[in-house]
Amino acid sequence: MIPVKGYAAQDPQTDLAPWNFERREVGPYDVQFEILFCGVCHSDLHQIKNDWFPGIFPMVPGHEIVGRVTKVGDHVKNFKVGDLAGTGCMVDSCQVCENCKKDLEQYCLDGGSTQTYNSYERDGKTPTYGGYSNTIVVREEFVLHISDKLDLAATAPLLCAGITTYSPLRHWKVARATNWLF
Repeated sequence: MIPVKGYAAQDPQTDLAPWNFERREVGPYDVQFEILFCGVCHSDLHQIKNDWFPGIFPMVPGHEIVGRVTKVGDHVKNFKVGDLAGTGCMVDSCQVCENCKKDLEQYCLDGGSTQTYNSYERDGKTPTYGGYSNTIVVREEFVLHISDKLDLAATAPLLCAGITTYSPLRHWKVARATNWLF
């Protein structure tokens, strides 16, 4: 197991506080990276306060994560140690069901997608913990390359707020209506 330092809510009534925990080891298809920046999203507050549904506690929130790759699994093809990387709200899925094969991992038919936090690993019993911590392990398919030309602190929030806005525009093929749109 990988020792990690983070900030967790121990239950819905407590504030975030320092907490040490362990992450799973890097598997053959995983990328581990040191977290350099993590955006703060209002949904993190909703999750730790049980506003939407009962949470899994202790809870380490954070799903707008940018960092530097420190280790890769034996079968990882697109990342190497030292690369800049990012991840958003999903960190794994079954990869073999009909939906996953169509790049619709959020609708994974085998237990759903694995969320960055307040979810369970693919084993169905190990909680996932988010980016308010110093390192994370993510399946390669859910890791993005981040350019070294970008401001990393400004890039992290794009992994939620940015993609939430961009995805529907792209999906519905919204054309350039004015200069400010694109």
